Amino acid sequence: MPNVAIETHEISKSYKLGLAYGYGTLRDSLVGGLKRTGKRMVGRGGRKQHDSLWALRGVTFEIESGETVGLIGHNGAGKSTILKVLSRIIEPTEGWAEVTGRVGSLLEVGTGFHPELTGRENIFLNGAILGMRRAEIRARFDEIVEFADMGRFLDTPVKRYSSGMSVRLAFAVAAHLEPEILLVDEVLAVGDAAFQRKSLAKMSEVASAGSTVIFVSHNLATIQALCQRGIMLERGQVVADGPVGESVNHYLRVLERSASDDLLERIDRDGRGQEVTRISRVALYDDESGLADVVVGGRPARIVVEFTEQLPMMECELTILNSLGHPITTLDSSLSSPADRRQPELSNQIECMLGGLPLVPGRYRIDVVLRARQEVQDGLQAAAYFDVEPGLVDGRPMPETGGDGDVVLPHLWRLPPF
Repeated sequence: MPNVAIETHEISKSYKLGLAYGYGTLRDSLVGGLKRTGKRMVGRGGRKQHDSLWALRGVTFEIESGETVGLIGHNGAGKSTILKVLSRIIEPTEGWAEVTGRVGSLLEVGTGFHPELTGRENIFLNGAILGMRRAEIRARFDEIVEFADMGRFLDTPVKRYSSGMSVRLAFAVAAHLEPEILLVDEVLAVGDAAFQRKSLAKMSEVASAGSTVIFVSHNLATIQALCQRGIMLERGQVVADGPVGESVNHYLRVLERSASDDLLERIDRDGRGQEVTRISRVALYDDESGLADVVVGGRPARIVVEFTEQLPMMECELTILNSLGHPITTLDSSLSSPADRRQPELSNQIECMLGGLPLVPGRYRIDVVLRARQEVQDGLQAAAYFDVEPGLVDGRPMPETGGDGDVVLPHLWRLPPF
């Protein structure tokens, strides 16, 4: 009978909205206590009511030793919260989780690192936290340093590391100190493309060696390549659990339904800025037929993003993905061109002009990230969908159906005579 590495039973996690979590000074505690005492003395001692947010509701599943599982879902679905529960970073409000084995986790940049210690010291600290002897850590030390490519900065305090450097070292430690269970959140996206490829290969190696891997990512292609099983969370509940292809297809169907909703009503947003502006509408225009859900490949097109409030230094990032959720291209206004323009009449909208849409026939989606003052203000996956019909690219007909790839590049052949 297979061994169960992870078992959760009816896990729920509630947060009180409006409460500040973290560490305070002794002075803060004393002042806060005196203020509460004063309010009670003047008759205002009633307990302040706070709204509750249930990040998880009744999550139950089992994961066997050696399984590689992808957690998928919208922003705010509860993926990171369940990993924090399994890592013992937070305690559930209700229910329980049983984790059998040594856990290596990479959930946030610098997780488990002491900022005042050097990279070298943190490697030994993390190993000790995982329950390894010093001799075991030494045996893996050179391999960790080589993988992270951090030899020059090994004796520099971690507080001086960039986010990418912290991720490289943290992943190298988590993956190389022989974890029986490896938990990895979307944090790998911080690293460069070469390091991401190396990390994914290492996760496959760890899984092949018999370790249990739980991986959170919005990159569905990576989830499908790495994982055999997919668990989809929505609003803190498990809504799909099965072979990874089936779970991904379920997620894609849910995404498409959400694109037809009022964008202002959606709660699966990614907004980390201090300002209040939200994406209200995303539309695609064919230059010949106007507003369209269906465009002709090769023709000029325009993507319009509308938002609720204009802020200084606004930028927009659009990602176009195919029907399987694989990213095709990213269009980022912060990577500017001399031809770009800032126009006063575009007070509450941003436009991206495409000289010719080189996409093969099929169905596509648009993800949007809105920034101001170099901070993410709002973000939506599947903000809009559209279909492409066959057309011409540089005078060359597109294939109507079939073929590999998603784009047709302008090109020219040189052939021998008939």
